[in-house]
Amino acid sequence: MAESILNGKKILAVDDEPDVLFILEEEIRGAAPKSIFEKASTYEEAVQKLESQSYDVVILDIMGVRGFDLLELAVKKNLPVVMLTAHALTPEALKRSFEMKARAYLPKEKLGEVVPFLEDVFRYEFLPGWKRLMKKLEGYFKARWGEYWRKAEEHFWEDFDRITSAKW
Repeated sequence: MAESILNGKKILAVDDEPDVLFILEEEIRGAAPKSIFEKASTYEEAVQKLESQSYDVVILDIMGVRGFDLLELAVKKNLPVVMLTAHALTPEALKRSFEMKARAYLPKEKLGEVVPFLEDVFRYEFLPGWKRLMKKLEGYFKARWGEYWRKAEEHFWEDFDRITSAKW
């Protein structure tokens, strides 16, 4: 098995569910034993860590820890952020994550696949990364939200397709 690009990376995971943090740590350490994995279970703890340390990537739950507020803080520090959610798994939250410059948006149902998604954050720039993410999750989103889930924000998604296809 090839060494993961995550080896040696400092990763912060923020979620109010201890079992999610446990699974993330197991998945990441299993693929990248040389990574540094830190966790926070509250908004306040996450703010303290984000303000006092630097990370190679930050994984944020959207709901229980004010994930969008933390996303704003992390992006201001130029940290790549992956949004992870179960309860805020909506087309609106997906769109907002992109607009706020998250690097990825993952359903918690895909926790077992978190490593390849995180590796893509390091392999691809913002737009190519989103293009790849949407290609990987296209079937999942259609099954979850219906065939025409993009219709409500049709102009946004047309622009998204245009800009993510422009150079790649």
